Amino acid sequence: MSNDISVRQVMQPNPVSLRPDQTIQEAIGRMNELRIGAVLVCDNSRLVGIFTERDFLRNAAIAEPGWRLYPIEMWMTKDPHTIAPNIGWEEAAFQMERMRVRHLPVVEDGLAIGIISSRHLIAHRSKYLDQMIARRTSELRLANDQLLSRDAEMTHYMKVAAKLQKKLVLPHSPPNWPEFDWSIYFAPLEPLGGDYYDFVMPNDEHLGFLIADASGHSIPAAMVAIMASQAFTEVSKETVQPSSVLAALNKRLNDLAEDRFVTGFYGVFNRRTREFTYANAGHPFPFHYSAKRKMTQPLWARGFLLGVSLDEMYTEKRLHLEAGDRLCFFTDGIPDCRNDQGESFGTDRLAAFITENAHRRPADFVEVFRNHLKVFRENQNPTDDMTLITLEVH
Repeated sequence: MSNDISVRQVMQPNPVSLRPDQTIQEAIGRMNELRIGAVLVCDNSRLVGIFTERDFLRNAAIAEPGWRLYPIEMWMTKDPHTIAPNIGWEEAAFQMERMRVRHLPVVEDGLAIGIISSRHLIAHRSKYLDQMIARRTSELRLANDQLLSRDAEMTHYMKVAAKLQKKLVLPHSPPNWPEFDWSIYFAPLEPLGGDYYDFVMPNDEHLGFLIADASGHSIPAAMVAIMASQAFTEVSKETVQPSSVLAALNKRLNDLAEDRFVTGFYGVFNRRTREFTYANAGHPFPFHYSAKRKMTQPLWARGFLLGVSLDEMYTEKRLHLEAGDRLCFFTDGIPDCRNDQGESFGTDRLAAFITENAHRRPADFVEVFRNHLKVFRENQNPTDDMTLITLEVH
């Protein structure tokens, strides 16, 4: 059945096109207005290039002031790869993966008649898989003499998938090191979530900890989180350098589905020196509570998101941990919570809560924090997955 679907059926017809002399600002404006990831560049109906979000990200970071008025031909990808409309969508997906592009102009008789993106292909692939699941669901209903609606069945599968995600992707508990006392609050917005954390012991002397957040939530975010989990399992046992692990993860996750990326923070504890070495990939800064100074401060470390820029490098920082110190890791669903007045919880409130409750055992700390956040939200529901992980150093 999948072979019957052609590029013509899944492409976006009548694609947005601009002249080569139109400005970068005009192109970005059109892309934002129409919520699209690329525009074609045509000169007298002849396709000469394509301008995508990736072209923008690649050039904007190093551009001189005034770049918004540059002609689009300066930043576009010239003479882009194209595809014919009668090609099957699976072949199109294969070609896009092989050429490492997210958008392909569709050309027929020398004219650009459409554009196809990874988002179009993924949507139709999901539709095809849904149809396969529906057939399998029908067989199961007949075998078990059940008269469940398709929506109810899909809800059931979502819950089962969520249980599998927690069981197979998320660790049950941290390694039992006497130096640390951990506690974890994990609350996905929907049965499947994009938040992810993991522990690894590359050797007897080191303990690695990763917290990550795939953009969005539900099934797409969960799929990206699973990809991150698999990649982390493969690369984290090869080195005790957080920067190397994040760089390897970034390469594995490069060319994610359109509009998808991952933030991540990875640190490694050395039980002999009590040093914590860490690096950050666009993730909210964790907090360190110093028992000696009775102060809470963020662990500053900057780095680009995972899955966007192929050759990104990450900087490491170090922190010496002492008895009584606390570390608190979280995803942006925590500070982004809002109350009835529209105020966000924010990182300042979180830092103050950590300082005021540093005397509590981690398990009690997390339970009190859950209630504190619920009171703050008043009648507002969370809008994103939420994860908070805290540890006390002994």
